[in-house]
Amino acid sequence: MPTAPPIVTYIRVSTSGQGRSGLGIEAQRQTLAHFAAAEGYEVVREFVEVETGKGSDALDRRPQLKAALAAARKLKCHVGVAKLDRLSRDVHFISGLMAHKVPFVVAELGPDVDPFVLHLFAALAEKERALISTRTRQALVAAKARGVTLGNPRLHVARKSAVEAVATSANRFAANVLPIIREAQKAGATSLRDIAAALNARGVATARGGQWHAKSVSNILERAPGT
Repeated sequence: MPTAPPIVTYIRVSTSGQGRSGLGIEAQRQTLAHFAAAEGYEVVREFVEVETGKGSDALDRRPQLKAALAAARKLKCHVGVAKLDRLSRDVHFISGLMAHKVPFVVAELGPDVDPFVLHLFAALAEKERALISTRTRQALVAAKARGVTLGNPRLHVARKSAVEAVATSANRFAANVLPIIREAQKAGATSLRDIAAALNARGVATARGGQWHAKSVSNILERAPGT
């Protein structure tokens, strides 16, 4: 009986939009699992990242994507993603990834999409992002013309907003990592150290892209409701 070809999966949630429908960790994992089963792949490694996809240094801030590329090169297999924008909406970034000579498959597009078509989809996604940005700027200009005050002149209010934004981002990160922690606990990880080891083994990075320790796991659990 022939052996199923291996595939390395890469899952990413953005720090600015983790709660959007269809983009969560579990939703991507299920999509990739169904894709692998339907197309005859065997998922041999999974890499999970919580990081924005924007910026020219996006790859430098995504150690799990680098690790996924390295694993795929070693195993001589594809990297699978649920949606193309889980890699990026930047066509140049997508082109740069393809320069690594690691083939990608996108579950929502099917297994037979060649690199040229992937470039086309990436270009469309980049154009969509540009249109959204333009509409946002136009809305701000229109609001200012109506006399709406943009920004807050009071420094302490600005500082409060910044603190709240950081807290919100941390809570969202915790909400995305918590299901993985629960899976580890069900699998027998009882101590904080055991959970940290399980997260590191699964390729899940901390919010800053580092390794997990007992304290960082404790911080996540403290933010989780009902724990």
